[in-house]
Amino acid sequence: MKYIEHALRYTWQSIFKMYNEEAKKYGGTLAHAQALLNLDPNKGTPSTSLGPKMGMQSTSLSRTLKSMEKHNLIVRVDNPNDKRGVLIKLTQEGLDHRNLAKKIGYKFNKAVYEKVGKKDLDIFLDVMDNINIIIKNKEID
Repeated sequence: MKYIEHALRYTWQSIFKMYNEEAKKYGGTLAHAQALLNLDPNKGTPSTSLGPKMGMQSTSLSRTLKSMEKHNLIVRVDNPNDKRGVLIKLTQEGLDHRNLAKKIGYKFNKAVYEKVGKKDLDIFLDVMDNINIIIKNKEID
């Protein structure tokens, strides 16, 4: 029997490395790109909702956001709907980097789609959904 975890981990590490190498060309990281893609480009995003969207712990997210601020990709502004909270908004440079990240992600997805085909990709995504359901429902007994 093949181990699912190995295939998933190996593939994710390959994707992670590929995207980090690409992001490095522009002075960023995969975490920066993920954050840029999860931020609402028009209204901004409450800082409290960003971590769960990205599946990231608050300490890692804080580090990522500080780095993104330093690189002038985002700004933090008071949330007009919740005075206790902060909105993370894209700067023009952040918006440019977001668009670049979208293009790079699209190219990768297109290449996979062309190589694998719609039918097999749909099956793969269904399998991934089922794996997540098994984990979420703790069906591992």
